[in-house]
Amino acid sequence: MAGCEPDETERSTAQTRLTDVRARMAAAARIAGRAPGDTCLIAVSKTHDAKAVAPLLAGGHRVFGENRVQEAADKWPPLRAAVPGIALHLIGQLQSNKADEAVALFDAIHSVDRPSLVAALARAMDKAGKRPPCFVQVNIGDEAQKGGVATQALGALLAEARAAALPVAGLMCLPPAGVEPAPYFALLAKFARDHGLASLSMGMSGDYETAVTLGATHVRVGSALFGHRQ
Repeated sequence: MAGCEPDETERSTAQTRLTDVRARMAAAARIAGRAPGDTCLIAVSKTHDAKAVAPLLAGGHRVFGENRVQEAADKWPPLRAAVPGIALHLIGQLQSNKADEAVALFDAIHSVDRPSLVAALARAMDKAGKRPPCFVQVNIGDEAQKGGVATQALGALLAEARAAALPVAGLMCLPPAGVEPAPYFALLAKFARDHGLASLSMGMSGDYETAVTLGATHVRVGSALFGHRQ
């Protein structure tokens, strides 16, 4: 990571933020009677360059999330070459024509939301001989402007994914902005139980504690770790 080494202030700030988020996650887990280690913290590094990522890597964090395949392809190979053990999650919308690149680059894909993408990912995984776990993204608030499969179509999409031998680990959602997220997280958890899925990717910087109390196995936290992008 030549040229990306954090200075002492950057390292200290990053460590403080990371410690705070982990402590809040642990407290939320205790409230729900869960073990703190039951939830994976995905540091959402989208739009942040390698220099911004370096302090978290120096602090020992290894799980990161990106929105775009091309940004991740530009940023992460040198970091992975320098730091062992990095796991990279795709949390943004994925175009079917990027399936090959996504399968090659990412360790998990959180945004499976339509039959054409299921088919493209299945072909890419067969070709690569690599099967990263996938989450089906649910449009939990039935919002026209958001990605995700409609709630009433979830069962059909899961059946297609399973028929294509896609390794579906769980469900992902983005609740509507500006409203209490807990009912949406609870609904996603119910859908997961109904369909025999163990993993829940839900909760971001403003609501990850609520998500942990309601069963999140993965939370996607950006600004609470990196600060707000200028």
